[in-house]
Amino acid sequence: MAKEKYLKLGELLIKEGLLSQADLEKVIGVQRQEGGRLGEVITKLGLVKEEEIVRVLGKQLGIPYFTIGTGMLKPSMGQKLENFIPHEYAIKNYVLPLSHTLKSITVAMSDPLDLLLLDNLRKLTGCEINPVIATKADILGAIEEFYGKSAMLKEAVNASYDGEGGHTIETVETIESELSLDKLIARAEEAPVVKLVDLVIRQAINERASDIHIEPFKDRISLRYRIDGKLYEIPPPAKHLHLAIISRIKILAKLDIAEKRLPQDGAILVKIDERPIDLRVSTIPTIHGEKAVLRILDKGSVVLDLGQLGFEPKQLEQMRRAMSASYGLIFLTGPTGSGKTTTLYAMLNEMKDTTRNIITIEDPVEYKMDGLNQVQVKPEIGLTFANALRSFLRQDPDIMLVGEVRDMETAEICIRSALTGHLVLSTLHTNDAPSAINRLMDIGVEPYLITPSLLCVVGQRLMRKLCSDCKEAYEPTQKQVADYKIKADLLYKPKGCAKCNHLGYRGRMSIAEVMLVNPEIREMVSQRATFQKIREVARATGMQSLYESAMHKVEQGLTSLEEAISVTLGVE
Repeated sequence: MAKEKYLKLGELLIKEGLLSQADLEKVIGVQRQEGGRLGEVITKLGLVKEEEIVRVLGKQLGIPYFTIGTGMLKPSMGQKLENFIPHEYAIKNYVLPLSHTLKSITVAMSDPLDLLLLDNLRKLTGCEINPVIATKADILGAIEEFYGKSAMLKEAVNASYDGEGGHTIETVETIESELSLDKLIARAEEAPVVKLVDLVIRQAINERASDIHIEPFKDRISLRYRIDGKLYEIPPPAKHLHLAIISRIKILAKLDIAEKRLPQDGAILVKIDERPIDLRVSTIPTIHGEKAVLRILDKGSVVLDLGQLGFEPKQLEQMRRAMSASYGLIFLTGPTGSGKTTTLYAMLNEMKDTTRNIITIEDPVEYKMDGLNQVQVKPEIGLTFANALRSFLRQDPDIMLVGEVRDMETAEICIRSALTGHLVLSTLHTNDAPSAINRLMDIGVEPYLITPSLLCVVGQRLMRKLCSDCKEAYEPTQKQVADYKIKADLLYKPKGCAKCNHLGYRGRMSIAEVMLVNPEIREMVSQRATFQKIREVARATGMQSLYESAMHKVEQGLTSLEEAISVTLGVE
């Protein structure tokens, strides 16, 4: 039976034009003399590369072919897959667990025809095996990547539960509350705590997380990563290490480790593979101890190309028209975490050159960019947005970026700067573009100042992108077509694969509404019209809404209908 299958492989290689009949006969002759599998003999003789044999074998068996280069040989996060297949067994048999669902486990194998190995895997894992095929070299590389990092973090977490000494939570808390400052520092610098914090941060960066949440509860710690806007739980360390972990983070962020009653903010600069990454640290006191959130600002993973953020071609043309003005005011609006700062920096990246003086005032400075003069707000010494802006005007700027307009004073200086020959970019926290005008009037800016200065308002959201490797097509129902005005025969939904950690989504993109301030809108501002009236005029003069932008992404197959509805709910 096995020989028949090998012959089929040889015949298939001939059919694919990778092997001649004469070569196949030569291989069979060598196999009879020396033994071994047909594929191994072909590779050994240098007739066909292992990748080609694996690809053809996968095609023959109808089994997906995974490669390490595409990121598909990446086991799912948080499923404790290393418990199903031990490290040594994986190396010995060239197998790698990729995901676990209910009673089945997806495993990468170099030889899915090995029925004995498949049977042993069923017994070892207690699950049905869904094989995918990969080369031995790729599997070994993925094993080293997964078990190396996963094992280190798992060992560090498991070790944190050792030696708790049978203390009750109350006893441990009593002991910790009596620790002196010197003992706290010593405990935080112990190797296990240093290693644990380092691994938690490293794993988060590898998983493309934007935030790390370390939260204390009565009898446990919660550790969560935010990936593409959603929080996912990670196996946490033992409760008794909470104080030491928080103290270690505070030391790195240069915070006061003795102060546990007040919120604190700080920053950490880390390097991974010579790549600098900024971490913003925030701590707050809770009833069970201090919670820490670390915001990861990885410039290397952020695309500061305006054309690649997800904006529609027409929207890009409108934004660039506003950016080409010599003076005026451009606002980006949206809730926290909607990508406003990234878009602002992509705009600056496109506008910066040696003929322009660009100054930014931010709280905090999120992206350090060459060619820009960047200023960090420091209210404790009197360096506020308003004070800095007054000084900016004496610095001969062409373009000014103001991190956020929060009050009347800052808004008025921004507008007066725009009226006196400067291009000003800033952000506002409003639900949509038309609401920005009403927000400015609400904080006290007069319409006669808004109408001549405001060029453009961009309302923005971030929406998850479907994983391009596993998204599934389906036909929308007649009700969906009617309800959501869908103009596509096929839509796509998430499925989940190794590349996207079986989430079905990988990465995010912008959806937006771009409102150019034309004479009709200026007339509405002069009349102090409501944002609903301003929206009606903007829509009548060609503004695409957030909802329409989202639905266009659905029709293009870039995201799912469910994701588009959840992101735009309440804004249309």
